[in-house]
Parts: sequence; structure tokens; C-alpha cells
Amino acid sequence: MFQPRDAQQSIAAVAGPLADEITSLNTAVGRVLATSVHADSDHPPFNRVAMDGIAIRFSDWQAGLRDFRVSRVQGAGAEPEPLTTSGDCIEIMTGAMLPDGADTVIPVEQISFEANVAHVMESATPKLGGNVHHQGHDRRRGSLLLTRGTRLRAPEIAILASAGVTGVPVIRQPRIAVVSTGDELVEPHLEPKPWQVRRSNAYGIIAALSARGYRDICDIHLPDDLPAMISQLAPLMDQIDVLILSGGVSAGRFDHVPNALAALGVTCHFHKVEQRPGRPLWFGADQNRRLVFGLPGNPVSTLICLTRYVLPALALLEDQSPEVATHLHLQGPDLALPTMTLFMPVTRVDSAEGLTLAARPTQGSGDFTALAETAGFVELAPVATRSQHRLVPFYHW
Repeated sequence: MFQPRDAQQSIAAVAGPLADEITSLNTAVGRVLATSVHADSDHPPFNRVAMDGIAIRFSDWQAGLRDFRVSRVQGAGAEPEPLTTSGDCIEIMTGAMLPDGADTVIPVEQISFEANVAHVMESATPKLGGNVHHQGHDRRRGSLLLTRGTRLRAPEIAILASAGVTGVPVIRQPRIAVVSTGDELVEPHLEPKPWQVRRSNAYGIIAALSARGYRDICDIHLPDDLPAMISQLAPLMDQIDVLILSGGVSAGRFDHVPNALAALGVTCHFHKVEQRPGRPLWFGADQNRRLVFGLPGNPVSTLICLTRYVLPALALLEDQSPEVATHLHLQGPDLALPTMTLFMPVTRVDSAEGLTLAARPTQGSGDFTALAETAGFVELAPVATRSQHRLVPFYHW
């Protein structure tokens, strides 16, 4: 019998990193760096003044000098001129290059100015090299700044800019198609007939993908008709990397998804996993390694299978390690479990023992309204009973 771990391994065997592409600094946030980046200069690139104040020779201070003649003022970004005369100082600003001839900065808070003279307070205790961020102190030219596979956030974007990288090499994000199936589904803005329901799975899937930074997503709906499925999916397959279908994968007369995918040259790697909810889960790939997920149509099954299997596969396409489940304690009375893996929605609970989880059972895999305000779900192994406060793997939405 195919277990969740088998399904996870089968998907990982097919899902590999996509090709590289170049994007701009302003559009690189959230993307994955495709190459390592090295410093093109020392960091900082010069002896950088770290505080507003006066730049002096420390030897003048050691000689007992406490009043310094201000020879000039130097701001950040100004070309420095050397300090040439003993007893002189330069009033200097944070970020400026330390001039030749100066080796120490005394902060402005320890100075009073009168006419053209800087008086250093008696409480001041400057040290040689004080308040100077020395050239190359953080990184030397050629040293590694960022490695391939780094997810780019604000700090990494700033590092790339400092290294002169304007065209950022990133791993291409997957192009994803979300496809719902079913003659009973109508759009949310329509009033369903008594035998219809509003289309919600696709919107939940897209929300989960968007929350994780995926942007290239298209969304279509297909009827329960095999020729129509084949004709509409055929051109779509040439435009995407991942196809996520919702519904049509069970054993009913109108569950045409497996046959449609076979007609399109998609090889089935597995169909059905010993889990509840979500047993009819279908996964395959075509000869171009496009990944296809057939998620069960019941809404709870859809969102759980998406989180448990699809999102980790998308991480692999970006050369990322899939997110590992957090192990937390599950509160509550013992649960009698079936002989297959059970996914149980949960809420977070702050207790005397710290953060724990509380089960939020649904009325079935169609009861998606019970998922409101849940944190995610836990994976309960197929055993007869569960001890109270058992440590279990937790997946957040």
C-alpha cells in the first residue's frame, strides 16, 4: 500500500530545479539566487568614520592635547584631504572616509565647539582607532557573500546592490496552472442552483500559492467531459511547469482526469495514498518533467494534499529544501485512529507547557468551513490509539 512517505519520495524523484533567469534588484525579492556572489571590493571599501565627531591624531591626545583647531569640515561622500598639522582636527561626519594623517574619531557628544576650536570633555576616553570602521573589517574582496539557493529577502537584496549586481541571476519560478473540474461548480459571484455549489477550491489553492510568493499562476475551470478536458489541457501543458487539478480523480463515472492525462502523455507515478482525507491523490509527469497533481475535489482534502505534497514539490523546483514539519504536542483525549494515516486540522493553544495543539475535527472532507481559524494540520500515524500530549508532526497552512 502506498504511504505518505512513499508519495513524498516519488514526487521528489521527479521534481528538480528549473532553469536560471535574470531579474532586476527591484523584482528579485522572494526569489532564489541561482549563483554564488562574491565581494567585488573590501567591506567597508575604505576606513569609514562610524560616528559624527572630530578626526585626530591619537599621538596628539597621548601628548596631552585636549583643544584642537578645526582645519575644515568633511561630510560623507566628500573627497578627503589629509590631516597635516599637529594639533589640528577635522570635523567629520558618519560615513566619511577617514583622511590620511588621522587615525581616531572622538564623538561629537564628547566635544564642545567655540569659534574654530574643538574642546574635548574631561570625561572622554578615546582609544587608538576608535569609531573607525576599518577597510575590509567585514569582508575582503573576493570573499563569499551569498550562496546559490539563498532565498532573497531585504538584507540579501541590499548585499547584492552593494556588490554591484543589478541583473540578479535567479532560479525561474514555476509556471503553474490551477484547474478545477466539475459540472456542479459555479463562480462565487453567481447564485448557485439548488444542485450546484460555488467554486472555492481553486481560490484556496491560489491563495496558498500566492502567500508563498508564486506569481505566474493561471486559473481555468473544466466540465466533466473527457474530450473537453483533453482539448483544453493539451495547449495548456506547453505553457506550464506544474498542473494542479482539483476533482475528477476518484473512481466515479465522471472522474475523467486520469484518462485525460494519460491521453496527454502524462505518466502516472501513483494514484491513491493510504491517508485520510485525500486517499484518491494522483501524481504524474510527462516526458518534459512537467509535474501534474490530481487533488481530490473535497475541499479539506484539496488543501491538505496541497500543503503536504504540492508545496514541497514547488520548493524543489526552486532548488530549496522542502519545509520540514514542526513536531508539537497534541492535547485532548485519546483518539481512536484508522489503519491509515490521518490528517487532523488543529488550532494553536498557549498552555503552561508552552505552545501545543488542539484537534479541530471536521464533519468530513467536505466540511471546509471547519478550517476557519485553524493553524494547519497534524499527521497521525496509523496506530490503534494515541497517548495524550503525543508529539506529532505539524504542517501550517
